[in-house]
Amino acid sequence: MNPKPYGVNELREMFLSYFESKGHLRLPSFSLIPQNDQSLLLINSGMAPMKPYFKGEVEPPRRRVCTCQKCIRTGDIENIGKTARHGTYFEMLGNFSFGDYFKHEAISWCWEFLTKVVGLDADRLYPSIYENDEEAFEIWNKEIGIAADRIFRFGKSDNFWEHGSGPCGPCSEVYYDRGEKYGCGSPDCKVGCECDRYMEVWNNVFSQFDNDGQGNYTELAQKNIDTGMGLERLAVVCQDVNSLFDVDTVMNITNKVTALTGASYGQSVKTDVSLRVITDHIRASTFMIADGVQPTNEGRGYVLRRLLRRAARHGKLLGVNNPFLYEVVETVIAENESHYTYLRERAAHIIRVVKTEEENFARTIDTGMRIFNEKLAAHKAEGKTVFSGADAFLLSATYGFPLDLTVEMVEEEGMSVDMEEFNRQREEDKLRAREARKALGDLGWAGIDLGLENGGTEFVGYTENTCEAKVLAVCVGEEVCGSIAGGEKGILVLDKTPFYAEMGGQVADFGTITMGDSVFTVNNVQKDKGGKYLHYGVLSAGSIKVDDVVCASIDVERRNAIRRAHSATHLLQKALTTVLGDHVHQAGSLVLPDRLRFDFTHYSAMTAEEMAQVDAIVQSAILEGYGIDTREMPIDEAKALGATALFSEKYGDTVRVVNMSGYSIELCGGTHLDNTAKIGPFRIESEGSVASGVRRIEAVTGKECLSDMAKNRELIYGVCAQLKTKPGELADRIRSQMEEVKDLKRIIEGFKAREAAGEVDRFLFGSRNVSGVKVLTAAIDGADANKLRQMGDMLRDKEPAVAAVLSSVNGEKVTFLAVCGKEAVAKGIKAGDLVKLVCTACGGSGGGKPDSAMGGGKDATKVDNALALVDDFVVSKLN
Repeated sequence: MNPKPYGVNELREMFLSYFESKGHLRLPSFSLIPQNDQSLLLINSGMAPMKPYFKGEVEPPRRRVCTCQKCIRTGDIENIGKTARHGTYFEMLGNFSFGDYFKHEAISWCWEFLTKVVGLDADRLYPSIYENDEEAFEIWNKEIGIAADRIFRFGKSDNFWEHGSGPCGPCSEVYYDRGEKYGCGSPDCKVGCECDRYMEVWNNVFSQFDNDGQGNYTELAQKNIDTGMGLERLAVVCQDVNSLFDVDTVMNITNKVTALTGASYGQSVKTDVSLRVITDHIRASTFMIADGVQPTNEGRGYVLRRLLRRAARHGKLLGVNNPFLYEVVETVIAENESHYTYLRERAAHIIRVVKTEEENFARTIDTGMRIFNEKLAAHKAEGKTVFSGADAFLLSATYGFPLDLTVEMVEEEGMSVDMEEFNRQREEDKLRAREARKALGDLGWAGIDLGLENGGTEFVGYTENTCEAKVLAVCVGEEVCGSIAGGEKGILVLDKTPFYAEMGGQVADFGTITMGDSVFTVNNVQKDKGGKYLHYGVLSAGSIKVDDVVCASIDVERRNAIRRAHSATHLLQKALTTVLGDHVHQAGSLVLPDRLRFDFTHYSAMTAEEMAQVDAIVQSAILEGYGIDTREMPIDEAKALGATALFSEKYGDTVRVVNMSGYSIELCGGTHLDNTAKIGPFRIESEGSVASGVRRIEAVTGKECLSDMAKNRELIYGVCAQLKTKPGELADRIRSQMEEVKDLKRIIEGFKAREAAGEVDRFLFGSRNVSGVKVLTAAIDGADANKLRQMGDMLRDKEPAVAAVLSSVNGEKVTFLAVCGKEAVAKGIKAGDLVKLVCTACGGSGGGKPDSAMGGGKDATKVDNALALVDDFVVSKLN
């Protein structure tokens, strides 16, 4: 009996509702961009965002949690579309217990959901356990009632989850028998076979041990449950379809692709692969862009770019040469917006990013094809059968030409790519990038185990500039210690602080931490995963130790300058949205004292008129003197106000809202003024591109702007003094001076022309008549190429029968120019032949047209001998 063919969206809601009924808190999917996790480029499992809860770094919102997590995996991207199992984007259903329930409940609920809620046939379900997990066996056998011969035991590689040292434990999976039509036909086919008959639909991970990294396991005091079930896999089973590409929501996307490309699904293996690749990649790309990923050449941005370009290439294989992926985005959104409602809000942005990347790739692939064909022709001419790995890397790294496309086209020519050399080039490139990152420095102390209980530093800096605090920890060097002495660099951790830690694009506060005569000068502040503020600095004198009560004071003048820049940043974003459109979103920022850098999504350089409009809007908002109200509120209330949020940020139930009298409302944790008028002067310094589809504006405010204005004023007065004029008359005076300079240049050019004409006449007067051709040679040392051309043109225009060679020596550089009039050319004397003659004599080369040719030589000592060859050459040609 087959189960009811539930759709993907139905199954997701069924799972989450079921576990809510078991006391689980339903959390929305975390962003695909990992938060505070440098080990991942993109979230690749349901458990990945939960790591801080499992590690005890952060208190979970509840001991029981359930999610449907968006995931991206690209490790086997080459297999996408070729198999029924591989996809880059998928959703992982998960129920989690953080020290609450364990195996009994996890297994019981797993079975109840699959058999009672979804309605899978119990006789077609087969559990597997870790070979030594007798507890799990007893539960499956005695409590659930599964016969012993239907419970499969597998070894450590299959049914024991661990990743180096730390929490780990056995797994118990559930397989569904899809029937013989999906099998391999082998009489030994059973659970664990590589064919598609027995599909894993559920995996319970029982995190019950701690691995010390040496193979020694001890029982954890707090045992956890980590359950993972692929949503699309469950849909494959329920809908009884061949693969994840055939489930309802995914197939609807494929149908849109077939409509746009004219290709038919099931027409051929090659066509089906391309349709699946396009479907999978545009699905993944839509969610990545919605979560704030932008196409770039590194990190997660490169993953996105590779997916979009790979999809576009498969479009070309189907005969589509114009952008079309952006038209599929609407279908992806329509199939998923019932659960991921934010997709509709960000539709215009997603479509714009996809279309721009497609257009850019169209230009890239054309350039890449030309360069590839040149390289391929060179390899063939040399009789090579292996395409250079260095050339393949050049195409990939410099021109964005996909390696897989290079490999495919090379194989079509009966050749192969030297992958060893390609990988070596790539590793060398990575090494250069790593060295560059090292040069920027890092936060070596940020990963120190401070030995403190959970609970962060209390931040009082929104309202206080100074506070008393207790020292919780001291670090000197890379060690946690009890105290710090005068002259030492280190870190102080306090129970509360007025110092803002660097985050959200805003730099940290500077200031001092004092106790009597002991002064610790703070020059950096970072916040660790546990919420503790790490104050970096130097103790100038005295000593400070753990449990001391100190006075922490920020540099107020610096903080106010940062406030000015941060509040101005909000006004700038509002102005950009007003002038350019709603597609503008923040893509990064840096807030410094009275200086700001704002990156935003936009797809062309701003015009001078747009820049002026943005500047005027910001200035007007400053002069309006909008009151700035900053307060915390529930996320739903903030959304109701229309607060702007960052795509890539993960917000809690309570958020901090910066409201500039309703003019600009943003979610922001930074420090701000209480009135826009206090920003003072504002000036945009520059606008430019930082990545495809991302622009950057740099601006100054407050005292920094006043300082720049003072420098400019001093410069203007200095120029006025030199030109003997006033500031109000400076522009007219400069225009007048420029006109005078132009007039003088014209006079000088006239003199030069008359001088050149005189020289031409002297050259022609001294020419030799050889059978009606006037042959002449002349050395004009110090003349540049332009002067030689000018004189050559005058000779040719004045005397139709001339055959002349002029030379010039500038240092070690030798230049030759040959010209021939119409009559000389008619008699067979060509400038190209003459210039080759003299250049070769000087160890160089040259060429050109019959009436004019230019070249160079390498040996200046042979110029006279070279010119002496011209007469005999002309005589021999004419005779």
